[in-house]
Amino acid sequence: MTPRYWLTWTGLGILWLVSLMPLPVLFYAGGLLGDLLLRLVPSRRKIALQNLQLCFPELSSAETDRMLRRNFQNTARMFLFSGFVWWGSRQTFGKAIRVQNAHLIDQSLSEGHGVILLAPHFVAMEVAGIFLSTRYPGVSIYQRSKNQALDRVMLKARSRFGGQMIERKSDMRSLIRAMRKGRPCYYLPDQDPGPRRAVFAPFFGIPTATWPVLGRIATLTDAKVLPCTTHLLPGGAGFEIIIDPPILDFPTGETVADCEIMNQAIENCVRRMPDQYFWVHKRFKTRPRGSPDLYP
Repeated sequence: MTPRYWLTWTGLGILWLVSLMPLPVLFYAGGLLGDLLLRLVPSRRKIALQNLQLCFPELSSAETDRMLRRNFQNTARMFLFSGFVWWGSRQTFGKAIRVQNAHLIDQSLSEGHGVILLAPHFVAMEVAGIFLSTRYPGVSIYQRSKNQALDRVMLKARSRFGGQMIERKSDMRSLIRAMRKGRPCYYLPDQDPGPRRAVFAPFFGIPTATWPVLGRIATLTDAKVLPCTTHLLPGGAGFEIIIDPPILDFPTGETVADCEIMNQAIENCVRRMPDQYFWVHKRFKTRPRGSPDLYP
Protein backbone atom coordinates (compact mmCIF):
# COMPACT_ATOMS: atom_id res chain seq x y z
CA MET A 1 0.00 0.00 0.00
CA THR A 2 2.06 2.92 -1.28
CA PRO A 3 1.40 6.50 -0.11
CA ARG A 4 0.28 7.33 -3.63
CA TYR A 5 -2.91 5.32 -3.08
CA TRP A 6 -3.65 6.10 0.57
CA LEU A 7 -6.51 8.39 -0.40
CA THR A 8 -7.96 5.71 -2.68
CA TRP A 9 -7.79 3.03 0.02
CA THR A 10 -9.36 5.42 2.53
CA GLY A 11 -12.22 6.11 0.14
CA LEU A 12 -12.70 2.41 -0.52
CA GLY A 13 -12.76 1.75 3.22
CA ILE A 14 -15.50 4.33 3.66
CA LEU A 15 -17.41 2.80 0.76
CA TRP A 16 -17.13 -0.62 2.42
CA LEU A 17 -18.57 0.78 5.65
CA VAL A 18 -21.38 2.40 3.67
CA SER A 19 -22.13 -0.98 2.08
CA LEU A 20 -23.13 -2.32 5.51
CA MET A 21 -26.09 0.05 5.63
CA PRO A 22 -29.54 -1.13 4.44
CA LEU A 23 -30.31 -0.42 0.79
CA PRO A 24 -33.42 1.66 1.60
CA VAL A 25 -31.27 3.99 3.72
CA LEU A 26 -28.73 4.32 0.92
CA PHE A 27 -31.52 4.92 -1.59
CA TYR A 28 -32.79 7.86 0.46
CA ALA A 29 -29.28 9.21 1.08
CA GLY A 30 -28.48 8.88 -2.61
CA GLY A 31 -31.44 11.05 -3.48
CA LEU A 32 -30.09 13.80 -1.23
CA LEU A 33 -26.57 13.36 -2.59
CA GLY A 34 -27.87 13.54 -6.16
CA ASP A 35 -29.61 16.84 -5.45
CA LEU A 36 -26.36 18.16 -4.01
CA LEU A 37 -24.26 17.00 -6.97
CA LEU A 38 -26.72 18.57 -9.39
CA ARG A 39 -25.68 21.91 -7.93
CA LEU A 40 -22.01 21.21 -7.25
CA VAL A 41 -21.00 19.61 -10.57
CA PRO A 42 -22.17 22.07 -13.25
CA SER A 43 -20.02 20.53 -15.99
CA ARG A 44 -21.75 17.15 -15.73
CA ARG A 45 -25.13 18.81 -15.25
CA LYS A 46 -24.62 20.68 -18.51
CA ILE A 47 -23.64 17.50 -20.39
CA ALA A 48 -26.60 15.51 -19.06
CA LEU A 49 -29.04 18.33 -19.77
CA GLN A 50 -27.76 18.67 -23.34
CA ASN A 51 -28.11 14.91 -23.89
CA LEU A 52 -31.68 14.91 -22.60
CA GLN A 53 -32.64 17.91 -24.73
CA LEU A 54 -31.14 16.26 -27.82
CA CYS A 55 -32.80 12.88 -27.23
CA PHE A 56 -36.16 14.02 -25.88
CA PRO A 57 -36.99 17.28 -27.69
CA GLU A 58 -40.69 16.60 -27.14
CA LEU A 59 -40.36 17.18 -23.38
CA SER A 60 -41.11 20.54 -21.86
CA SER A 61 -38.40 22.39 -19.96
CA ALA A 62 -40.00 21.40 -16.65
CA GLU A 63 -40.21 17.73 -17.68
CA THR A 64 -36.57 17.73 -18.77
CA ASP A 65 -35.49 19.29 -15.47
CA ARG A 66 -37.39 16.63 -13.53
CA MET A 67 -35.77 13.84 -15.54
CA LEU A 68 -32.36 15.46 -15.05
CA ARG A 69 -32.88 15.57 -11.29
CA ARG A 70 -34.01 11.93 -11.14
CA ASN A 71 -31.01 10.95 -13.23
CA PHE A 72 -28.56 12.60 -10.84
CA GLN A 73 -30.36 11.03 -7.89
CA ASN A 74 -30.17 7.55 -9.43
CA THR A 75 -26.51 8.03 -10.36
CA ALA A 76 -25.70 9.02 -6.77
CA ARG A 77 -27.71 6.11 -5.39
CA MET A 78 -25.75 3.69 -7.52
CA PHE A 79 -22.50 5.21 -6.28
CA LEU A 80 -23.57 4.50 -2.70
CA PHE A 81 -24.65 0.99 -3.72
CA SER A 82 -21.21 0.29 -5.24
CA GLY A 83 -19.80 -1.27 -2.08
CA PHE A 84 -22.76 -3.65 -1.86
CA VAL A 85 -22.27 -4.62 -5.51
CA TRP A 86 -18.50 -5.09 -5.18
CA TRP A 87 -18.35 -6.90 -1.85
CA GLY A 88 -21.78 -8.42 -1.25
CA SER A 89 -21.83 -12.17 -0.70
CA ARG A 90 -23.46 -14.47 -3.22
CA GLN A 91 -26.41 -14.92 -0.88
CA THR A 92 -27.06 -11.29 0.07
CA PHE A 93 -26.40 -10.14 -3.48
CA GLY A 94 -28.86 -12.66 -4.87
CA LYS A 95 -31.62 -11.71 -2.44
CA ALA A 96 -31.58 -8.12 -3.68
CA ILE A 97 -31.95 -8.99 -7.37
CA ARG A 98 -34.76 -10.29 -9.50
CA VAL A 99 -34.36 -11.40 -13.10
CA GLN A 100 -36.87 -11.39 -15.92
CA ASN A 101 -36.48 -13.90 -18.76
CA ALA A 102 -33.30 -15.69 -17.68
CA HIS A 103 -34.66 -18.68 -19.59
CA LEU A 104 -33.76 -16.88 -22.83
CA ILE A 105 -30.07 -17.36 -22.00
CA ASP A 106 -30.61 -21.06 -21.27
CA GLN A 107 -32.57 -21.47 -24.49
CA SER A 108 -29.87 -19.91 -26.67
CA LEU A 109 -27.10 -21.93 -25.01
CA SER A 110 -29.08 -25.18 -25.28
CA GLU A 111 -29.51 -24.55 -29.02
CA GLY A 112 -25.73 -24.41 -29.36
CA HIS A 113 -25.47 -20.66 -29.88
CA GLY A 114 -23.16 -18.23 -28.20
CA VAL A 115 -24.82 -15.52 -26.14
CA ILE A 116 -24.09 -11.80 -26.13
CA LEU A 117 -25.91 -9.76 -23.50
CA LEU A 118 -26.12 -6.28 -25.01
CA ALA A 119 -25.90 -4.09 -21.91
CA PRO A 120 -26.32 -0.33 -22.34
CA HIS A 121 -24.64 2.00 -19.88
CA PHE A 122 -27.37 2.30 -17.27
CA VAL A 123 -26.26 3.48 -13.84
CA ALA A 124 -26.65 -0.07 -12.46
CA MET A 125 -24.84 -1.73 -15.36
CA GLU A 126 -22.34 -3.55 -13.10
CA VAL A 127 -25.06 -5.44 -11.26
CA ALA A 128 -26.11 -7.76 -14.08
CA GLY A 129 -22.58 -8.60 -15.16
CA ILE A 130 -21.59 -9.65 -11.65
CA PHE A 131 -24.86 -11.34 -10.66
CA LEU A 132 -25.34 -13.34 -13.85
CA SER A 133 -21.85 -14.79 -13.38
CA THR A 134 -23.27 -16.64 -10.35
CA ARG A 135 -25.41 -18.62 -12.82
CA TYR A 136 -23.46 -18.40 -16.07
CA PRO A 137 -19.72 -17.78 -15.61
CA GLY A 138 -19.35 -15.30 -18.42
CA VAL A 139 -16.82 -13.02 -20.03
CA SER A 140 -16.71 -9.26 -20.36
CA ILE A 141 -14.41 -6.52 -21.60
CA TYR A 142 -13.19 -3.86 -19.21
CA GLN A 143 -11.24 -0.63 -19.43
CA ARG A 144 -8.21 -0.66 -17.13
CA SER A 145 -8.20 2.20 -14.62
CA LYS A 146 -5.12 4.40 -14.35
CA ASN A 147 -5.51 4.10 -10.58
CA GLN A 148 -3.91 0.72 -9.86
CA ALA A 149 -5.50 0.34 -6.43
CA LEU A 150 -9.00 1.01 -7.74
CA ASP A 151 -8.40 -1.20 -10.76
CA ARG A 152 -7.33 -4.08 -8.53
CA VAL A 153 -10.46 -3.82 -6.39
CA MET A 154 -12.86 -3.50 -9.32
CA LEU A 155 -11.31 -6.40 -11.22
CA LYS A 156 -11.51 -8.69 -8.19
CA ALA A 157 -15.11 -7.64 -7.50
CA ARG A 158 -16.28 -8.20 -11.06
CA SER A 159 -14.69 -11.64 -11.35
CA ARG A 160 -15.37 -12.98 -7.85
CA PHE A 161 -18.20 -15.32 -8.91
CA GLY A 162 -16.34 -16.81 -11.85
CA GLY A 163 -16.62 -14.13 -14.51
CA GLN A 164 -13.66 -13.66 -16.84
CA MET A 165 -12.52 -10.08 -17.49
CA ILE A 166 -10.56 -9.20 -20.64
CA GLU A 167 -8.89 -5.82 -20.97
CA ARG A 168 -10.15 -3.75 -23.89
CA LYS A 169 -6.66 -3.45 -25.37
CA SER A 170 -6.23 -7.23 -25.47
CA ASP A 171 -6.54 -9.32 -28.59
CA MET A 172 -10.19 -10.04 -29.44
CA ARG A 173 -9.25 -13.69 -29.90
CA SER A 174 -9.28 -14.14 -26.11
CA LEU A 175 -12.92 -13.06 -26.06
CA ILE A 176 -13.84 -15.30 -28.97
CA ARG A 177 -12.14 -18.33 -27.38
CA ALA A 178 -14.00 -17.77 -24.10
CA MET A 179 -17.35 -17.49 -25.88
CA ARG A 180 -16.72 -20.61 -27.93
CA LYS A 181 -16.23 -22.47 -24.65
CA GLY A 182 -19.79 -21.52 -23.70
CA ARG A 183 -19.23 -18.32 -21.73
CA PRO A 184 -21.95 -15.68 -22.33
CA CYS A 185 -20.49 -12.27 -23.13
CA TYR A 186 -21.67 -9.22 -21.18
CA TYR A 187 -21.04 -6.46 -23.70
CA LEU A 188 -21.30 -2.69 -23.12
CA PRO A 189 -20.72 -0.90 -26.45
CA ASP A 190 -22.48 2.45 -26.08
CA GLN A 191 -19.62 4.85 -25.41
CA ASP A 192 -17.85 7.13 -27.86
CA PRO A 193 -15.05 5.18 -29.62
CA GLY A 194 -13.37 8.28 -31.04
CA PRO A 195 -13.04 9.29 -34.69
CA ARG A 196 -10.52 6.63 -35.75
CA ARG A 197 -12.73 3.63 -35.00
CA ALA A 198 -16.22 5.07 -35.31
CA VAL A 199 -19.04 4.13 -37.62
CA PHE A 200 -21.86 6.67 -37.55
CA ALA A 201 -25.34 5.29 -36.95
CA PRO A 202 -28.51 6.93 -35.62
CA PHE A 203 -29.15 6.99 -31.88
CA PHE A 204 -32.28 8.96 -30.98
CA GLY A 205 -32.14 10.28 -34.53
CA ILE A 206 -28.62 11.70 -34.10
CA PRO A 207 -25.66 10.40 -36.14
CA THR A 208 -23.63 8.81 -33.34
CA ALA A 209 -20.09 7.45 -33.24
CA THR A 210 -20.56 3.72 -32.70
CA TRP A 211 -18.27 0.76 -32.04
CA PRO A 212 -18.49 -1.47 -35.16
CA VAL A 213 -17.74 -4.72 -33.32
CA LEU A 214 -20.96 -6.43 -32.22
CA GLY A 215 -21.86 -7.93 -35.58
CA ARG A 216 -18.39 -9.36 -36.06
CA ILE A 217 -18.35 -11.00 -32.62
CA ALA A 218 -21.81 -12.47 -33.21
CA THR A 219 -20.70 -13.88 -36.56
CA LEU A 220 -17.52 -15.45 -35.21
CA THR A 221 -19.31 -17.11 -32.28
CA ASP A 222 -22.71 -17.84 -33.85
CA ALA A 223 -24.17 -15.82 -31.00
CA LYS A 224 -27.66 -14.60 -30.26
CA VAL A 225 -27.72 -10.97 -29.08
CA LEU A 226 -30.06 -10.37 -26.13
CA PRO A 227 -30.54 -6.79 -24.86
CA CYS A 228 -30.01 -6.73 -21.09
CA THR A 229 -30.79 -3.83 -18.77
CA THR A 230 -30.56 -3.36 -15.01
CA HIS A 231 -32.77 -0.97 -13.07
CA LEU A 232 -32.82 0.31 -9.52
CA LEU A 233 -36.09 -0.63 -7.84
CA PRO A 234 -38.03 2.08 -5.96
CA GLY A 235 -37.26 2.71 -2.32
CA GLY A 236 -34.07 0.67 -2.26
CA ALA A 237 -35.90 -2.62 -2.82
CA GLY A 238 -32.97 -3.87 -4.88
CA PHE A 239 -32.40 -4.32 -8.59
CA GLU A 240 -34.21 -5.78 -11.57
CA ILE A 241 -32.43 -7.34 -14.54
CA ILE A 242 -34.50 -7.52 -17.72
CA ILE A 243 -33.36 -9.78 -20.55
CA ASP A 244 -35.13 -9.18 -23.86
CA PRO A 245 -35.61 -11.71 -26.68
CA PRO A 246 -32.79 -12.05 -29.21
CA ILE A 247 -32.49 -9.34 -31.84
CA LEU A 248 -33.97 -10.72 -35.05
CA ASP A 249 -32.05 -10.98 -38.33
CA PHE A 250 -28.74 -10.08 -36.71
CA PRO A 251 -25.99 -9.87 -37.76
CA THR A 252 -26.69 -8.73 -41.30
CA GLY A 253 -23.17 -8.95 -42.68
CA GLU A 254 -23.11 -5.19 -43.22
CA THR A 255 -21.23 -3.16 -40.60
CA VAL A 256 -23.32 0.02 -40.84
CA ALA A 257 -26.60 -1.91 -40.80
CA ASP A 258 -25.44 -3.86 -37.73
CA CYS A 259 -24.57 -0.59 -35.95
CA GLU A 260 -27.98 0.84 -36.81
CA ILE A 261 -29.77 -2.23 -35.45
CA MET A 262 -27.65 -2.21 -32.28
CA ASN A 263 -28.26 1.48 -31.60
CA GLN A 264 -31.99 1.04 -32.12
CA ALA A 265 -32.02 -1.83 -29.62
CA ILE A 266 -30.16 0.33 -27.10
CA GLU A 267 -32.52 3.24 -27.71
CA ASN A 268 -35.50 0.97 -27.05
CA CYS A 269 -33.96 0.02 -23.70
CA VAL A 270 -33.27 3.65 -22.78
CA ARG A 271 -36.81 4.77 -23.57
CA ARG A 272 -38.08 2.17 -21.12
CA MET A 273 -36.16 3.74 -18.21
CA PRO A 274 -34.64 7.06 -19.40
CA ASP A 275 -33.86 8.47 -15.96
CA GLN A 276 -31.44 5.61 -15.21
CA TYR A 277 -29.25 5.91 -18.31
CA PHE A 278 -25.70 7.27 -18.03
CA TRP A 279 -26.45 10.72 -19.44
CA VAL A 280 -23.45 12.43 -17.81
CA HIS A 281 -21.22 10.92 -20.52
CA LYS A 282 -20.54 12.85 -23.76
CA ARG A 283 -22.26 10.25 -25.92
CA PHE A 284 -22.23 12.53 -28.98
CA LYS A 285 -18.69 13.86 -28.61
CA THR A 286 -17.30 12.58 -31.92
CA ARG A 287 -19.16 14.16 -34.82
CA PRO A 288 -19.29 13.45 -38.55
CA ARG A 289 -16.93 15.61 -40.56
CA GLY A 290 -18.31 19.14 -40.87
CA SER A 291 -20.92 18.72 -38.10
CA PRO A 292 -21.04 21.19 -35.21
CA ASP A 293 -19.86 20.33 -31.70
CA LEU A 294 -22.85 19.35 -29.56
CA TYR A 295 -21.05 20.19 -26.30
CA PRO A 296 -19.87 23.78 -26.84
